[in-house]
Amino acid sequence: MSPRPQLPRQDCAHCGRHDRCTRVVLEKAVCQRCTLRFARTAQPCPGCGHIRVLAFYDDRRRPACAACTGNETVYACTACGREDSPWGRLCGHCALQEKATVLLSSPDGVIHPRLRPVYDALISGPRPQSTLYWFTRSTGPATLGAMARGELDISHATFEAMPASRTNSYLRDLLTALGVLPPFHAELERVSPWLEELLSTLPAGQSEVLARFARWQVLSRLRRQEHHGTLTHGAISAARATIVVTARFMDWLTEDGTDLTDIGQGDLDRYAQQHRARALALRPFLAWRARTGLGGNLSVATRPSTQPAVTLSDEDRWAHVQLLLHDDTIRLYTRVAGLFVLLYAQPLARVVRMRAHQITVNPDGVVTATFDTFPIELPDPLDRLVRTHLTRRGQASYASRAEIWLFPGGIPGKHLATENVRAQLVERGIQPMAARNAAMFQLAASMPTPILADILGLAPNTATRWAALASRGWSTYTAQRDTHLRRADPYEADASESAATSCCTVGDPATPSGVRYNRHDNATGAAGSANGSTPSISTDGEPRNP
Repeated sequence: MSPRPQLPRQDCAHCGRHDRCTRVVLEKAVCQRCTLRFARTAQPCPGCGHIRVLAFYDDRRRPACAACTGNETVYACTACGREDSPWGRLCGHCALQEKATVLLSSPDGVIHPRLRPVYDALISGPRPQSTLYWFTRSTGPATLGAMARGELDISHATFEAMPASRTNSYLRDLLTALGVLPPFHAELERVSPWLEELLSTLPAGQSEVLARFARWQVLSRLRRQEHHGTLTHGAISAARATIVVTARFMDWLTEDGTDLTDIGQGDLDRYAQQHRARALALRPFLAWRARTGLGGNLSVATRPSTQPAVTLSDEDRWAHVQLLLHDDTIRLYTRVAGLFVLLYAQPLARVVRMRAHQITVNPDGVVTATFDTFPIELPDPLDRLVRTHLTRRGQASYASRAEIWLFPGGIPGKHLATENVRAQLVERGIQPMAARNAAMFQLAASMPTPILADILGLAPNTATRWAALASRGWSTYTAQRDTHLRRADPYEADASESAATSCCTVGDPATPSGVRYNRHDNATGAAGSANGSTPSISTDGEPRNP
């Protein structure tokens, strides 16, 4: 059999490159590179309306598909006929289905029953090409194949025996999110081995008491937070710190020759004089010690309670709002999350944990957000941003589907990381904590305390503290901002004083900021105020009266 003759080189009609042109697109010869480019740009055909590669002209000289022009369907998948996702002679969906079946099949030729959820998640992804690339560039699929063949046990113990790597952690999170493995929180699970290592360095008496406190009190609290979906990196770090401080306190008792059950208030006061910060962190342990009968009640002097610091002027806050509303160079999910902080005083950690069902698009087009109990009507243009975000929420991982999280993350089954959004806001000059405090200050001056607590999800004491701060007028706020500016730039005290003085002229403290009540029949039937209206916040750029 004679070899196939090579085509002569010529200029590509599309890119102009001198190469062998293997296809004719729109009656012009094109090179292989441009052929692939055309194959990846399928569009609705004007003749049949299907998504096809429009490489031919119809009788009206319109680019159309092969079927409508009577040509051979050279761009169609040989298995299903679709043309919108090319992958060799198959489409991406068929190629993925074929490879996933081979990968996850047990020795008897059928998909392993326990890995069926993995198969369903992989083939239902919106971008099959991305999954096919993962098959060829990652070691994760090889691990799945070994599990399907019975070479590796499908368990957490298998991953614990593997080297720590991002690939293994991702695969473990994926199997957990899909229900193949029991629920697992990687950072929380690392606390137990760390605790065992710490206990091994302590005397027997100390380690026994510390182990009981850590497991019954500290870890039990973390488990409850995990169950309710409120466990954060900060909570785990604080728990570790509490255990370490308690261990150091026990070391001090040993050196002092004092038994844990014989501690008196005088002993604790002596320790507090030497280690003031550590003594304040001992309160959880001292309370547990009293409850379990290991000793009497002891108290540690607490820091005097202070009012929240408001260091962002209302003018600057609304400038940040305008930036996030109109700057299209900022990622959409960052804009929406930042606006929830700036307008509704929501903690950023709570915003990224929002579920998709907390946003409601009513039949009349009104968009509401439920941060706690009552839905809040979102004003224009924030409502348009949220509606757009609902249609494209970033590159969510498998099992982090958009129907679960409002801000799905890259880790399977998890929401977007708080630091992801925080870093982008800080890059634009927006400090989330300062922004939230400024929003809370304005909202507390604009509505009754019970309503503030209900619609924003605040504890009653927190709402009362903010209401008390807001009722003290702008003089306290100006002094706080003056102190903040002096600390930020000690060499420009005069300029700081001028800036602080100008802040108090932004608005009248008697004029509520930005919150108004619009009477609206909400689809959920919930009310945001005593008269049944749904609260909303103006984003026109300036505070409005109710």
